[in-house]
Amino acid sequence: MTTLDRSDDKPDLSATGGGVRADSAFRWLVSGSGLIVLVILGLILITTTVQAWPALSQAGSDLILEDRWAPNNPEGAIFGGLSFVYGTVVTSVIALIIAVPVSVGIALFLTELAPRWLRTPAVTVIDLLAAIPSVVFGLVGVLVIAPSIAGFYGFLHDALGGIPVIGSLFGEPGNGRGFMTAGIILAVMVIPIITSIAREVFDTVPTADKQAAYALGATRWEMIRGAVFPHSFGGLVGGTMLGLGRAMGETIAVSLVIGSATQVTANLFAPGNTMASVIVQQWGESSGVHTAALIAIGVLLFAMTIVVNYAARVIVRRAEIRMKGAA
Repeated sequence: MTTLDRSDDKPDLSATGGGVRADSAFRWLVSGSGLIVLVILGLILITTTVQAWPALSQAGSDLILEDRWAPNNPEGAIFGGLSFVYGTVVTSVIALIIAVPVSVGIALFLTELAPRWLRTPAVTVIDLLAAIPSVVFGLVGVLVIAPSIAGFYGFLHDALGGIPVIGSLFGEPGNGRGFMTAGIILAVMVIPIITSIAREVFDTVPTADKQAAYALGATRWEMIRGAVFPHSFGGLVGGTMLGLGRAMGETIAVSLVIGSATQVTANLFAPGNTMASVIVQQWGESSGVHTAALIAIGVLLFAMTIVVNYAARVIVRRAEIRMKGAA
């Protein structure tokens, strides 16, 4: 009677132990990577706050509430960053108002309508647009767009300037360098970012959901509205926030086209300044408390970015809960 050798049926404990150790090492590796990011962000915040403390202690709440910036005032330096905060918000909002619809439209075209032979070249061109240096956008803006668009601003002023409330947004155009021109340049710069993310998100929509919408008699637009947009909402918000972060932190391009004026005005055609652009404009000639004030502007911009991203996460989370409840 033959005895069967069952040694091959025994589990390889050494291999199992190696797998457990590898999983544990991988877990510690990714956890450490995440903690490193948090530590770096914390160190940036602490270091910049310490460097900015002389200006923060001197200006106090005026850094946010005061719109006058006069570091060389003979009667005492004044560091009011309200006009820079205002310029940052206005130019970023203009950029998003222009860029988000265009980006979503391009992404929908590439994923739902474009023929296969056109998709790869179009995607390549969009990706190359994101690689253009920001100074090139700024030079195009100050040398080409600003002089050319001043006449169009004048037309809008003549047509809409007399309307109550709305007319205050379309005041005297000046030389074309102002909030609106900066917003247009920023929109062109963030379109590739939002488009790339929106396209990737649209590609993750299950084909079964699209086919189910068509089976129920939906048109292409109804399918997009009922199947594509709800599934992609979180990704679209994330892409928009990345674009907003790029718009808020842009320096050279905005500095060349915004006009470098310290003021808070409803006129979108008027010159102004942003938090990032004023830092790059005045850093080379600053010293002492003036340098600390510019660093304080950077700290404020950093804090605004964190608040905006946290608000975006809250919006996405609430939308996901609402969608799960509806399902």
